[in-house]
Amino acid sequence: MRKQYLSAPLPFQGQKRMFAKEYIKILRQYPDGTTFVDLFGGSGLLSHIAKCQKPHSTVVYNDFDNYRKRLEALPVTNTLLAELRDIVDVPRHKPLLGDLRDRVLSCIRKYERDYGYVDYITLSSSVLFSMQYANGFAELEKETLYNNIKATDYPDCSDYLDGLTITSCDYRDLFEQYKDDPSVVFLVDPPYLSTDSKSYKMYWKLSDYLDVLTVLAGYRFIYFTSNKSSIIELCDWMGRHPNLGNPFRNCRRIEFNARMNYSSSYTDMMLYTDAA
Repeated sequence: MRKQYLSAPLPFQGQKRMFAKEYIKILRQYPDGTTFVDLFGGSGLLSHIAKCQKPHSTVVYNDFDNYRKRLEALPVTNTLLAELRDIVDVPRHKPLLGDLRDRVLSCIRKYERDYGYVDYITLSSSVLFSMQYANGFAELEKETLYNNIKATDYPDCSDYLDGLTITSCDYRDLFEQYKDDPSVVFLVDPPYLSTDSKSYKMYWKLSDYLDVLTVLAGYRFIYFTSNKSSIIELCDWMGRHPNLGNPFRNCRRIEFNARMNYSSSYTDMMLYTDAA
């Protein structure tokens, strides 16, 4: 039997692991044969779970951030982390300073040169402070490095994206492609407002976030957001779209409290329409 992941196998900012069990309950409302279109695919977790729960359904994963490349590079990532474990000799969570820092950076640079690619997002979780990410070597070498190196290899996850229809495009183009499918359910998890989105490829501003609402009216969807938003600009935007109405008026909602650190938290939300 195929393994079902309840969290993404490699680090990804904003993955929906806290919602996994409730999300599965919602998916069970829909018959096999439903088309699920994951407009903002991210780590692929929503698509993966949908395919596991509905194996006879078409599930479209929009891999805009090229997560599959990170999965393909997993053997190299594990080898790099193993070498870093041999180099680093300071207690966990302590900074890497002086010659030790230079040796760590030199090792990472060597892998980038030899293999042509380093998964800096996964690497960040091992050598940067919690919740900090670097997208490349130039960003990484500016940061204070820490010994947060993963103690064991990441397990093989070669089947994680099996069965998915994978694309990489603007979510609006993907919406246009499937909007006339009578069985479609859109999975909508855009980058959150007022949240660091450094690890995403796109620059995501408020108007982009609000434009997503235009694809929801009249369709079945499962939508994710948080309580961090700019309400004044939201009201202004709604005023310029008077015919849109409130696409969440008849939605059901599930909430979880998410904590960034000891002093910062926010509320994650999942809104969804009934299957019928």
